[in-house]
Amino acid sequence: MNALVEWSAPLERLWSQARAVWIAGGWAMIAIAAVALVLFALGASVYMRLWGKGHRSVPERTWREWIERPHLRRGPIGEMLDFVGGNSSVESLGESFSELRMTEVAPFERDLRVMKVCVGAAPLFGLLGTVTGMLATFRALAEGSGGEQTMGLIAKGISEALITTETGLVIALPGLFLQYQLARNCERYRAFLAHLETVCTQSLHRRTPEARASS
Repeated sequence: MNALVEWSAPLERLWSQARAVWIAGGWAMIAIAAVALVLFALGASVYMRLWGKGHRSVPERTWREWIERPHLRRGPIGEMLDFVGGNSSVESLGESFSELRMTEVAPFERDLRVMKVCVGAAPLFGLLGTVTGMLATFRALAEGSGGEQTMGLIAKGISEALITTETGLVIALPGLFLQYQLARNCERYRAFLAHLETVCTQSLHRRTPEARASS
């Protein structure tokens, strides 16, 4: 119980400081928060879905065996093999894999494009907050009559300008690295599908002489 009390006090102070900084950033912080939410929520979703495909956890030796033995197939890779396994010609197999790539890879590419837009939008919203903060500062200089009230308005405008710029960059930089890493993982998944298509085509050639002749 004492440990909980010891931890709660610093967390409360940290929360109050973060809230004060957030309010000082002005309305642009709302837009930056929305961009951050979309960016990192999509990043987490893409990561979990790519991990769930199983292409990095199932050894190649295992899914090669699944091609020849359908009753052993399991998980997402087994479902993909079931989807393309009923083809009797190389042409139909290629069409099935084209459809598979559209359903498997296209959603990741769409989400990665949205993440890329969010990475670019975060510092732009921060820059917009900088402009509004500087306008508020100049307005205080032009309309103020001096004294502590004017200085307070000037400090508030400068604070808004700097906080929004910093927050936009803090969101954009890790978002950029996250988007790059997920794009690399997506390329690995695309390469896995291409390799899977090659192995399935070779297996079809071995099993059906007529497919070999038609190719």
